[in-house]
Amino acid sequence: MKTTRSRRPQPAIAERKASERSAQAAGAGKRTGGKATAEEFSTRNPAYEKPSAAGAKPRGGKATGEVISARNPAYEKPSAAGAKPRSGKTTGEVSARNPAYGKPAVTGAKPRGRNAASGFAEAMPVQSRGGRSGRGAPSPAAPEARVPRAPRSRPNPQGGKAERPTFEAYKAVAAAGGLVAADGDSRKIKYKTVSRARRMQLRQGSVRELQMQKELRERRVATTEIPAERLQKALAFTGYGSRRAMEDAIAAGKVSVNGKIAALGSKVSLGDDVRFDGKKVVLKWPDRLPRIVMYHKQEGELVSRDDPEGRVTVFDRLPRLKSSKWVAVGRLDYNTSGLLLFTTSGELANRMMHPSFEVEREYAVRVFGELTQEQISTMLSGIELEDGNAHFARLERRGGEGFNHWYHVVLKEGRNREVRRMFEYFGLIVSRLIRVRFGSMTLPGRLRRGQFHELTELEILGIMRWAGLKINGRQADE
Repeated sequence: MKTTRSRRPQPAIAERKASERSAQAAGAGKRTGGKATAEEFSTRNPAYEKPSAAGAKPRGGKATGEVISARNPAYEKPSAAGAKPRSGKTTGEVSARNPAYGKPAVTGAKPRGRNAASGFAEAMPVQSRGGRSGRGAPSPAAPEARVPRAPRSRPNPQGGKAERPTFEAYKAVAAAGGLVAADGDSRKIKYKTVSRARRMQLRQGSVRELQMQKELRERRVATTEIPAERLQKALAFTGYGSRRAMEDAIAAGKVSVNGKIAALGSKVSLGDDVRFDGKKVVLKWPDRLPRIVMYHKQEGELVSRDDPEGRVTVFDRLPRLKSSKWVAVGRLDYNTSGLLLFTTSGELANRMMHPSFEVEREYAVRVFGELTQEQISTMLSGIELEDGNAHFARLERRGGEGFNHWYHVVLKEGRNREVRRMFEYFGLIVSRLIRVRFGSMTLPGRLRRGQFHELTELEILGIMRWAGLKINGRQADE
């Protein structure tokens, strides 16, 4: 068994502790392991003589206001305007480098940062748009030619994605820089930041499907099978502009073929020397499968290539093309969402849009109110609108809650605001309109608003056969 030792204090330790307690009571000496008393500390630090004076700190070994002011003259008047007690830099030194810092309360300047939303940009002069090294200083030459910066995104105080600048902010900046009038009608706004649409994620196909897609992607039409094409159509397919713009350029004498000024209706073949404004044009020919994109359009987007007001268009959201351009298959209103098709084949787009082919378009409609059976029969038989008779091929009830009711309607033509005008004929207001199907292509459930899905080569080949077209867009019976 273990024996415990007695914990009686030894005589030497007891005597030493008693002497320390007596010395502490007398007010002299230093305790073992403790701190020095006031008398000993004052002998080493003269600044400790007046612990109650302003600026003195009894402990920590830092000097008082008199010692600090001897090293830093700016400390002599800590209550004066512009003095900084510890950094050693005065407001005058900062204002000498930054004029906007001198009067932060008057000009609304912010001492640090370059955030335009905080008012700092209002105090600073208009900055130049030069390189990275000179972006903080104004350009000394031609001050009237300076262009104000475009507004930037600001952090969202509630979390989430950053707040994008509004259209009014771009409009104000453009008006200040002389890029557009205050009313926004004279010229196009220069600043527009639009993020590209995201691709819908799909599972990869089998090895056999991937091999077939690769073969279709690499297949080309023989040069002997490429027929002559109209000049304006060939230029538009190459990406020089729309057919109407190319017709105007040809009429103005800007296009020449084999050294001669071209005329409207002239055709070009593979190997012809075509020049636009004296520069040689390398024409693109439809010798492969076209590309088709399904895009889920959002409300507030225009189906237009150029908007004088600078609003967001669907072409700003699509992926870029190098050798051709996107052609929209039909249009959707500014407040209409849903399926919107794009292709690089003008023949395919014409086949799907022209009323003579009667390609079905299906819409989901939410209406304030409810249709009677008599009104449904009238819509199916025909309604006389301003631009002629219009009717639905099919109309189905899809339920609803409260005052809102959903309907699915099918049209075989695509006139401007046709669905809305047909419901307004009976005094019903369409609160939401979504295109869910165009021909044989249905809006996928996984395709969210603002996303796109590019069809595979096998799917495109099936659509070309459905439209009766060859790989290069020619009719199959030719």
